[in-house]
Amino acid sequence: MSGLVNALVIVAVAAIVIARQFRARAINTDRRWWLLPVILAVVALREPGILDVHHRAESAVLLAVELLIGLATGAGWAWTTRLWTAPDGVVWTKSTRASGAVWALGIALRIGVYGCGVALGLHQDSSALMLGLAGTLLVRGGILVWRAQSLGTANRPAPAYGDGMRSVRRERA
Repeated sequence: MSGLVNALVIVAVAAIVIARQFRARAINTDRRWWLLPVILAVVALREPGILDVHHRAESAVLLAVELLIGLATGAGWAWTTRLWTAPDGVVWTKSTRASGAVWALGIALRIGVYGCGVALGLHQDSSALMLGLAGTLLVRGGILVWRAQSLGTANRPAPAYGDGMRSVRRERA
């Protein structure tokens, strides 16, 4: 895929994910939550321009930093997401304001990494960003499924950082 197509895929996936995170929705721990991140990672790794051919070591370091930011963003996002079990046993999820702050910080850090690459004169392909997004979604999904499974059938909200443990009400459809 071309860089433009990769950029469009990244923007579309990020927009869908960000828009959905602030609406209450049921989480299904049995579904294949890992499938989208794996597809994104495979698409990203198939691209030949993920590392700058003239500066392999420097671009590998920037790629590693991008991945670390992605993993940290995914973990922060998952731990700041509110989870609760409805009376019927269905686990619900909704992001908090702290989740939005995690996203903003992750985006700012990614812009900083891109700026470092520009300052060093490195060619940066959108595949690195796509791989970082895949890591974000994979870690977030894994932690949310783990947290949802640990809730069991208790009808109480799971703690989310920055939540203040206010009472949680399900949104009306």
